[in-house]
Amino acid sequence: MIIRHLDNVRTVDWGNGLSRRFLLESDGLGYTVTDTTVRAGTKSRLEYRNHLEACYCIEGSGEVVDMDGTSHPMVPGTLYALDQHDPHFLVASPDEDLRLICVFIPALRGDEVHNLDESGFSHY
Repeated sequence: MIIRHLDNVRTVDWGNGLSRRFLLESDGLGYTVTDTTVRAGTKSRLEYRNHLEACYCIEGSGEVVDMDGTSHPMVPGTLYALDQHDPHFLVASPDEDLRLICVFIPALRGDEVHNLDESGFSHY
């Protein structure tokens, strides 16, 4: 059994927020669970080429925008899943942080960060 508390997990500044990584590849479960904060007023261009991801909003608000420009509002109780390695924009409200519980398959090593300055979509 693995027991972890928010105060004792690896925290990574991924560029536009914090990713608190509860389960990693080294735990041997095959998936990662994170508690992720997206800073208010940020827009992140993301794509996970090596992972599938599902995110469940627990606080704040924002939107996830797919490549055809369709915006999907993110409010507490909303889940989105990137089941096709979907490139997307993750946008936090200008007034409040967006907080998500995320699951990645396969598991993250734990040290991954985004490069939000590149001209394409940041990925890992």
